[in-house]
Amino acid sequence: MKQFKLLKNSLIALAVAGSFSTLAESVAITNTTVYTGTEQGVLTEANVVIDKGKVVAVNPANLVVDRTVDGQGRILTAGFIAPMTRLGLVEVGAVARSRDASPKKGGITFDPSLAFNPESSLIPFARKGGITHSVVVPGGSDDMIAGQAFVVNLSGDYTSVEATGTAVLAEFGAASKDSRASNLQSFKDKLEAHVKKQEKAKKKKKDDKDKDKEPSKEEKLLTAMLKGELPVIAEASRATDILHLIKLKEQFGLNLVLSWASDAVRVKEQLAAAKVPVIINPMNNLPGDFDSLHSSLENAAKLEKAGVKVLLSNSDSHMMYNLRLDAGNAISNGMSVQGALEAVTSNVAEVFGMKGGTVAKGEPANLVLWSGDPFEISTKVETMWINGEQITTESRQDKLRDRYTAKDDKRRGYIK
Repeated sequence: MKQFKLLKNSLIALAVAGSFSTLAESVAITNTTVYTGTEQGVLTEANVVIDKGKVVAVNPANLVVDRTVDGQGRILTAGFIAPMTRLGLVEVGAVARSRDASPKKGGITFDPSLAFNPESSLIPFARKGGITHSVVVPGGSDDMIAGQAFVVNLSGDYTSVEATGTAVLAEFGAASKDSRASNLQSFKDKLEAHVKKQEKAKKKKKDDKDKDKEPSKEEKLLTAMLKGELPVIAEASRATDILHLIKLKEQFGLNLVLSWASDAVRVKEQLAAAKVPVIINPMNNLPGDFDSLHSSLENAAKLEKAGVKVLLSNSDSHMMYNLRLDAGNAISNGMSVQGALEAVTSNVAEVFGMKGGTVAKGEPANLVLWSGDPFEISTKVETMWINGEQITTESRQDKLRDRYTAKDDKRRGYIK
């Protein structure tokens, strides 16, 4: 009995050791054209080594690894990052009980990550477009500030929420039952009130009771906003609204990020001077309202040439796959290839304080090996790694295709 127990413990130890060795497997992706996204630029016939979830070497002199993947000259990039999505919060738009993006009240403390579903069927389909991460935001609410953004990887694991409270989303512009001035005024009043409260607290001689008083969660978030630590994503399109927001950024030291921004091209010089990043959908080319009269397929290129940091977004979570194709359209309308690549990788990572977005030593191994040019419609993802782990690109659509095209052992209804 004692010998059996010892044997059992030994087998468990070997199994655990084997699982850790699999997790710690080092991989060399060889013979690739690497778009590093760094000062190294594009490397040909290059090797990239990943180990323990990170890139540990780019073009090392010697390869000593557990496994190699022959890139066959194909293109390797950092995984794409899709900003401004509702991924994992909306499954079927027409089914109310599968929509968790839009709160009734919202507010600066609202954290939609609590509703995130890592098993959403939209995630595997998005992976087929080379997307490894997404910045997820809440939908609209009655409050001017809808809530907080959070970052997820597309592994489909229960631990795929990588960061919460990465930004707050505020909505400005036209309103059907109010003036556009209301939200701008309310936002300014809220910031001014908090600044005065902070100044008063510094001057006031506190007693013991006051010393023990903990700031509220909202107060902490407002303080982080005023320190520039918490980005403010402002949804606004009209040029006048954008200029007001730039003034608020300068007055309060906000880390301002502009979204929607159809009129951004009208004030591109001011945005560049104020160092305000702009998130746009490069496929918006027709006005949807009076705030978006200057929508154009050329807007991404014009902003890039003006020196604005551009992030590309496809806000339709059901069609996130198309982000790479949208970037391709931006290129065909004047945006540089490097600029488009940065707009879906490093720019997003930098704006939202994420690691990665480049293929460089020490960065997370979020990588995609493509069959060809990532921005061409005929290209597909050959292999994908998220945090160093190879992830399947099979989606529900693939399974349905296989189900209905296979004729063996199928009833007549499946094949006729």
